[in-house]
Amino acid sequence: MASFYLEPEDKYYLASLSSNPLAAKLEIDQIGVDPERREWTFILKGSPQGNESLFEELGQAVRNSVPEVLSVRFEWTAPEDSNELYLQQAVQQVKRVQAAMVAENGGANGNGSFAKNGRQNGRRKRRLFQDSIGGQAVPITDLQEEERGVVIEGEVVSFESRLTRTGKTLIMFDLYDGTDSLSCKAFLDQAEDLGIQKGKWFKVRGNLQFQSFDNQMALMVQGLAPVQEPPGLSDDALEKRVELHLHTKMSGLDGTINVADVVKLAASLGHEALAITDHGVIQAFPDAHNAGRKHGVKILYGVEGYLVDEVGGKGRSYHIIILAKNQIGLRNLYRLVSASHLQHFYRTPRIPRSLLMEYREGLILGSACEAGEVYQAVLTGNPEVGKIASFYDYLEIQPIDNNGFLIGSTHVQSKDDLVRVNKQIVLLGERLNLPVVATGDVHFLRPEDSLIRTILLAGRGFDDAERQAPLYYRTTEEMLKEFSYLGPEKAREVVITNPRKIAAAIGELRPVPEGLHPPHIENAEEDLEEMTYKAAKALYGDPLPPLVAARLERELKAIIGNGYASLYLIAQKLVKKSLDNGYLVGSRGSVGSSLVATMCDITEVNPLAPHYVCPECFWSEFFTEGEVGSGVDLPEKNCPKCGSETKRLGFEIPFEVFMGFHGDKVPDIDLNFSGEYQSQIHDYTVELFGSDKVFRAGTIGTLADKTAYGFVMKYLESSNQSRRSAEVNRLVSKLAGARRTTGQHPGGMVVVPPDKEIYDFTPIQYPANDASSGTITTHFEYHALEDSLVKLDILGHDDPTMLRFLQDLTGVSVQDIPLDDPKTMSIFSSLESLGVREEEVGTPVGTLGVPEFGTRFVRQMLVDTSPKTFAELVRISGLSHGTNVWTNNAQDLIRAGVTDLSNVIATRDDIMSYLILQGLEARDAFRIMEQVRKGRGLSDEDTSLLKSFNVPEWYIDSCNKISYMFPKAHAVAYVMMAFRIAYFKVHYPLPYYSALFSLRAGDLDAQLLVGGEPAVKAEIEAINAKGFEATPKERSTVTQLEIVLEALARGIVFRPVDLYKSTDQVFLIEDGALRAPFASLQGVGVNAALGIVEARKDGEFVSIEDLRQRAKITKSVVETLRLHGCLTDLPETNQLTLF
Repeated sequence: MASFYLEPEDKYYLASLSSNPLAAKLEIDQIGVDPERREWTFILKGSPQGNESLFEELGQAVRNSVPEVLSVRFEWTAPEDSNELYLQQAVQQVKRVQAAMVAENGGANGNGSFAKNGRQNGRRKRRLFQDSIGGQAVPITDLQEEERGVVIEGEVVSFESRLTRTGKTLIMFDLYDGTDSLSCKAFLDQAEDLGIQKGKWFKVRGNLQFQSFDNQMALMVQGLAPVQEPPGLSDDALEKRVELHLHTKMSGLDGTINVADVVKLAASLGHEALAITDHGVIQAFPDAHNAGRKHGVKILYGVEGYLVDEVGGKGRSYHIIILAKNQIGLRNLYRLVSASHLQHFYRTPRIPRSLLMEYREGLILGSACEAGEVYQAVLTGNPEVGKIASFYDYLEIQPIDNNGFLIGSTHVQSKDDLVRVNKQIVLLGERLNLPVVATGDVHFLRPEDSLIRTILLAGRGFDDAERQAPLYYRTTEEMLKEFSYLGPEKAREVVITNPRKIAAAIGELRPVPEGLHPPHIENAEEDLEEMTYKAAKALYGDPLPPLVAARLERELKAIIGNGYASLYLIAQKLVKKSLDNGYLVGSRGSVGSSLVATMCDITEVNPLAPHYVCPECFWSEFFTEGEVGSGVDLPEKNCPKCGSETKRLGFEIPFEVFMGFHGDKVPDIDLNFSGEYQSQIHDYTVELFGSDKVFRAGTIGTLADKTAYGFVMKYLESSNQSRRSAEVNRLVSKLAGARRTTGQHPGGMVVVPPDKEIYDFTPIQYPANDASSGTITTHFEYHALEDSLVKLDILGHDDPTMLRFLQDLTGVSVQDIPLDDPKTMSIFSSLESLGVREEEVGTPVGTLGVPEFGTRFVRQMLVDTSPKTFAELVRISGLSHGTNVWTNNAQDLIRAGVTDLSNVIATRDDIMSYLILQGLEARDAFRIMEQVRKGRGLSDEDTSLLKSFNVPEWYIDSCNKISYMFPKAHAVAYVMMAFRIAYFKVHYPLPYYSALFSLRAGDLDAQLLVGGEPAVKAEIEAINAKGFEATPKERSTVTQLEIVLEALARGIVFRPVDLYKSTDQVFLIEDGALRAPFASLQGVGVNAALGIVEARKDGEFVSIEDLRQRAKITKSVVETLRLHGCLTDLPETNQLTLF
């Protein structure tokens, strides 16, 4: 479904795509965009009209004009949309039958209702959820035409609900029964929890109906009931096998297994252990560990490496299985993986044999698959096979069909040859006294999942993707059958006995050490406490107000008691370094929830309840009952004791959001530094701790839904197949998440304590294995390390850069700007303070160009809510930065009158605070907040718990829709930055536009700027006329030009680029106007602009030829300058003077 909705520039855009007269009548209300599926949904005004062929034509025309769009759907705004009309007609029919029965039986009472039988106003309320559904379920794959009274049964693979414009709730879920998937839909008069969740099984009855807007069949649900999941796979062997060779989705677009799924399967089969052996990487370890603990399965940590004989060799590599036997072995495995990526990467991460021998302690080596050197030696009859095999601790054989692709090659003519090779490996093991183990080389869960890997390999361009080897997870019985040709005793030995012995020889290991291991700064605890109380007493006096003292005592106990004092001091040092160099730092995340952080100048967000405090005599007054949303919104007040003007502080943010109620949550201190200062802070971090202790936080780039969708559709097209949308979506979900590449967090750095090495926690590598990057990252994705290593988020951001720019231009201290300035506040709801009209600037609010509030999406939120207080801006910021928090959630609730802005869930703090007020235990409230803010929704137990405390249904439904939530402290920090920039926009327009346009010089066109309002409007209209054919860059240009129009309407004058007056990127303030820089000329890049500025330091240019040579610019740059009029007085070439 759509992730967000856009207002169309041309509401009759569809008329341009078809000559059908009806197309001219189709008015677009909104366009829903689902970037994951690359799908557009046109919401058309009115009720359904037109035939299937028209919408097929329109859908194809949209896809042709916008290649990025893969799917087009059509819906209507009127209550009688196709689904709802169908259901309403059915209800009306039932109503007429019931009315006839009433008339016949005389069953109505005096007021037309029914007594105690659930009937009211002549009809019985339709009950969707039932105890059971009668009838035999039909295989979904057999359902091809419209049909009434259909019964199906299957697993819910996706679920969504949303409030329609008519106030009804539309629920949509896809059901998979093992043969196919089908979309199911129903409309509810009132929202109710039907218990539909992904992974649960339901039996559903309804009418199969063709959906004209997406050309798909859907089941319009009349009743549903939960059913037991059918009996799954079982392993009835008395003694179970252990799989020692398995690939997850981390195996570089080769494996398709979610590690949690395979561990769950192993547990259900009674398999006690399981090895994870991805190709060249070990990035599945952290998730495997978590799944192993959850399901009681011992995880064996390993890798399928690429073995080479020579250091730096580019010849053939052989596969090898390396398992960590103990903690020493795990550390050595991390060293080997690191070296293979950092020093020996050539197409694959290679491990030289000499390096493996150096770090062999604690490792168990297996001979791997047919790509291993032992199998190849046996296959080719290498006389050195005994010597080769003796290098290993165990030998490996696999089911015959795993290597079926070898049949027809030089050494294999039939399956008998493959049996012969396996038997020879068994004999080799006996001769060398090496255990031989049977493995599945697992790449997908079960045989029915082979299609997933086929699609994956086809997407990578493999011509033989359809020839899929049976690389699935086998039961003990299945594996014994595969090796029956060895005889019962030997088959049992290789399938059960030997793998279990190897598993037993391996200890219980943790891939990442338990607990936080922060870098320790000497006397950190004492220094932090001293710094905190010194700042607090300077602000609140001595003795401290009881509320302040209690808060600091509670926080310091949690911080120091859990070993986080050094973390606070590190952050304080970084912020101080930036402030000392004149750059403001903005806090991110929930660090603003900590008063200790505020007192240490790590954040400027004060989390206490709104309050007054006198800077002279320290009188204070706190408002703890919710009387006001923030201290900024308190009225001005002089101290009742000494008459001095008081400070108004506090945003009411609980510390527990940051560290939990028992300090059991690792604090995450995220900081926004100026983008132009970020690299210096990174260098300072390395200077503080050493280059061998500081690494960039690694990321893993996986197959996104939209790319997976492309893989599926490409495969279906090439194989001349079709699938229902529900089944396509199921296949996409199975593919998504496969590892494609690695990267780095934009500002995250992890710090290793002095008594540890990085290999105690994770291997390291280059991002995307690109040695030229010069950056070394963690091999594990940084989230896997966040509870063990300190991660510093040192992010670059434009806001601190812009505020530094504005402070330098105006002399106004950024931190002295009043956050309650009425004129500044007014631009969030009107244009009055800017002195312009809506028809001049195209928007009723004045936040164009204001960070966090300038996008069309947020401007519409401002129009809808008309904020008048700082606290309301904070709520809007929280709503706009969350995912599925405003759109299809809070926005619908407010529009339907269910609740208002002050009561919807806007930030994660809202959930915890509200649930505690409802009576929940603090620990439960915190846990539920953490689940919801991470997009995990509510469990059945949580839902029951909330209902027992009278939490309304709409609140529960809202929690289940949320994918990500902003912390309130983050929203406050963002709004503080934004308000200050807005202050300059209102009171210092020329410096404001100078700073704003300087940061965006490359997105502007000086040629348009000097053309004034007519040229700017003409360009906007030209781009808008392109409709959906406009490129992303052109759409971005429109946004910048809207700000230019506003500047022109406010009297700002733009002067052309001048060869000697313009800078490279800064819009200079010159005699009350703005002089455009070189970089604002389209075609003159940053490097060329800098080259011109540097070259003119050596004197004026004597000719265009001289300019080219000295500035080292291209002919195209020269032509751009010429067209703009910069070179009018310059001759083409240098003139030679003879006399």
